[in-house]
Amino acid sequence: MAKGVQSRLEAVIEIGATGIRLLVAEISAKPAASARGKRANRGAWTVIDRAERSLALGRDVFVNGVISRESLLLCLGILNRYREILESWKIDPDNVTVIATSAIREAKNRDAILDRVAVKTGFRVRVADGIEENRLMYLAVNYALSDAPAKISKANSIILDVGGGSTEIMLLQKGRMVAAHSFRLGTVIIEEQVKAMRGSLKDMRRFLADYIRTTAEHLNNELRLDHINQLIAIGNDARLVARTIGTRVSDFYAEIGRDEFIAFVGRIGEASVDELVGHYRISYGEAEALGPGLLAYQFFLEITTAETVIVPTLSIREGVVISRLAGPERLVREDFYNQVVASAMSLGKKFHFDEDHARYVTRVALKLFDCLEDELGLDRHARLILEVAALLHDVGAFIRSADHHIHSQYIVTHSDIFGMNKEDMSILANVVRYHRAELPNPSHPAYAALPRADRTMVLKLSSLLRVADALDRGHSQLIQDFDLELTKDTFYLRAKGTHDVTLERLALEEKADLFEDLFGYRLIMV
Repeated sequence: MAKGVQSRLEAVIEIGATGIRLLVAEISAKPAASARGKRANRGAWTVIDRAERSLALGRDVFVNGVISRESLLLCLGILNRYREILESWKIDPDNVTVIATSAIREAKNRDAILDRVAVKTGFRVRVADGIEENRLMYLAVNYALSDAPAKISKANSIILDVGGGSTEIMLLQKGRMVAAHSFRLGTVIIEEQVKAMRGSLKDMRRFLADYIRTTAEHLNNELRLDHINQLIAIGNDARLVARTIGTRVSDFYAEIGRDEFIAFVGRIGEASVDELVGHYRISYGEAEALGPGLLAYQFFLEITTAETVIVPTLSIREGVVISRLAGPERLVREDFYNQVVASAMSLGKKFHFDEDHARYVTRVALKLFDCLEDELGLDRHARLILEVAALLHDVGAFIRSADHHIHSQYIVTHSDIFGMNKEDMSILANVVRYHRAELPNPSHPAYAALPRADRTMVLKLSSLLRVADALDRGHSQLIQDFDLELTKDTFYLRAKGTHDVTLERLALEEKADLFEDLFGYRLIMV
């Protein structure tokens, strides 16, 4: 690191279904002199240490539902060894992120496991849901391909990560996020399913093909997979293929031809576990998972028109580091922010929402948020939640117009939106519910279950959404522009133009109650 440039060390520990992995990175706030393209604006970071230990937590969970005592003790031993490594690097505990994925996420004894880890190692583990994994994947892919932006912006892409316990999928149409999903299909689950059937390699292929065909039918409703011309594969299995037969394009990704990839998977299927361990110098657990994982990639590849598999050298661990580069506020980078909104738009279109009304209400709600920023005391992430809520507030009309706010809450609760984790979705679903009619009430279970700070956010965002929705009661967008003026005790909304806005004025009188009670201002439309 150059003299005079402040740097810090960041560490990420990932507790996965097949192993526990450590990454240590040195980060400078000042871009490296050789950095190019988008990366030149993101700060410089270099991986200075890695460690990996195999541990079949997923096999415990996906067979028995719980992590065994023996696996817990091994896990604690590995984590304490990693703690010693971090102490030798003198890394500030605030700069250590410990993230757990599908195995711990699905373990019935998850809370007990996390408690023992905290007590015995001092690590506080963040359990990532599938959408959080997707977010970190996207950050890693976007970083890896930032010197070749056309790879994303000009292609229809599927980003795929076949893990031990789940498969994470993102669909992008010419760079815009269409969908993000997490499916309960992983290498360990595939192995155990085939063992339960006492099946052969042929049976595994048939099981995988049937599952992926069903998944593809679901995904085709969002973006036809035969229109996909680029597959981006993330994960240890894909990186092994890239190291073996891939063409290294940059320090951050490699490319593999479609036919070469499929031929390689065929050779892996013919090799024994012992042969894989000896030839590729991997653990027995990794060798057992290699065949199922690569077959899953192959089957997805075969239902696309992609002629090339792109394999970033980065993982979700690097994704965590990249996320930390953005500072304490999440989702502030404009490209990522836009992908979240694009995913919400795709969901709205799936339920045939009134797009003109949704966009209008969104524009008004954000204008209110920006005008009242000092009054709200909320950050950019809260603004993003408001934007998504405004886009989706009426999707419940797809089910039934009457009580559509309840149906909107249901749809949002049971949907995936790229970039929105479980906590975000809980807030979002409540904001959508309270855009009309009833007010937030502690007797409503979904609202009462939120932490106090999140309930306060719901109140604030709902009050703005109710006002914005009232200004388009007739879904005709009559009030195209308006000025806002905040006085000592009154918030004036001055509509421009000469349209008859009687309907909107009456709607505002009905729906301004939450805003006026919450902020103490009278809301008057003139």
